[in-house]
Amino acid sequence: MYVPPHFAVSDRAALHDFIEAHSFGLLVSRVAGAPFATHLPFLLDSDRRPHGALVGHMARANPHWKELAARPALAVFSGPHAYISPRWYEAENVVPTWNYVAVHATGRAVLVEEKDELLEIVRRSAEVFEAGEPQPWVLDSSGPFVDRLLAQIVGFRIEIDTLEGKWKLNQNHSAKRRAKVVRALDARGGENARGIADLIRAALAPGE
Repeated sequence: MYVPPHFAVSDRAALHDFIEAHSFGLLVSRVAGAPFATHLPFLLDSDRRPHGALVGHMARANPHWKELAARPALAVFSGPHAYISPRWYEAENVVPTWNYVAVHATGRAVLVEEKDELLEIVRRSAEVFEAGEPQPWVLDSSGPFVDRLLAQIVGFRIEIDTLEGKWKLNQNHSAKRRAKVVRALDARGGENARGIADLIRAALAPGE
């Protein structure tokens, strides 16, 4: 993706934290010669070097997996975003823009169809995404139900070759203008506006 230097984030830990906080992403590769995308939850293996690895699964009925193995794939993770009005700067010769946060990870996929490995992906997914529930659901790995479940899905692992982060938060404007944007976003309200306001606020030095 296009990342001007003042918007670039390259810190591995920060990018991994973002992926884990916004783990429902978009997997993009080519199927039958055309771009193809699948919306999926991803698990992150942060200890894999140099950039970590992404793990997930999809329905066997989805044609995406059939041309996924060993080919370039892109995973896109998106965070909060908000429209920025030029009126908020209280200045001349400025234009509208959109602030947002995103991480792109690219690599080549390996398919996981072996029963025990696939079961571990499903078990781990349930464990991670059920963690916030008062009474987490636990996968019962015994019995015919699990065998039927595993027969209907295909797992994958993507060793990340490149990891890019873009935090577009008005860094190309003065601290005074960014503070005005924060006030306007706070007044607008809503999850996305608050999310962007908090990120800009965190980047401002005390007193700015």
